[in-house]
Amino acid sequence: MTTKSAPADREFNGPFDISEVSAVQPFIDLGAIKVTPRPGLQLKLDIEESTKRLISAIFDIDGSTLHVQVFAAPRNEGLWNEIREQLAAQVVKQGGRAEHVVGPFGPEVRGVVPTADGAQRLVRFVGVDGPKWFLRGVISGPAAEAGLNAMYVEEVFRSIVVDRGTEPLPPRELLTLRVPPQPGVIA
Repeated sequence: MTTKSAPADREFNGPFDISEVSAVQPFIDLGAIKVTPRPGLQLKLDIEESTKRLISAIFDIDGSTLHVQVFAAPRNEGLWNEIREQLAAQVVKQGGRAEHVVGPFGPEVRGVVPTADGAQRLVRFVGVDGPKWFLRGVISGPAAEAGLNAMYVEEVFRSIVVDRGTEPLPPRELLTLRVPPQPGVIA
């Protein structure tokens, strides 16, 4: 059994399960992910070409990017410890470097990945095991260096609310995201 990995204060400071937040709080509603709107936050949606399915949300904040996906997970087991190892191995296989560190959400992977133009890009992989869900974020840009540059991006990740739904799904299955009624409109 794999233990869950999440900040000790997750249920009070996020990322949250839908059962842990007030229904009157304003959100940008993306289905399985809801996020508190804030100044300067820009949203892009990543759509899988072959299926036309929405697979992730990308938030641009102060020159940094937070790429978010949410997955079904077992009730009593975590996914992040195993996935974190796989991500680190993938970064190294692509010619980059990866190190395991402890950040504000617990264990994370900080890496340097090669880009198409031969440069290198810093990235942070963060993950939180919640109740029957797993939330993964990839941070790039100035916030990948942690510290003060990262605080606003980390606040956005912490503010995410996951609505797992009741449909039985196998572990690691992407939860259903949807386009908000009107991009940027508060639900």
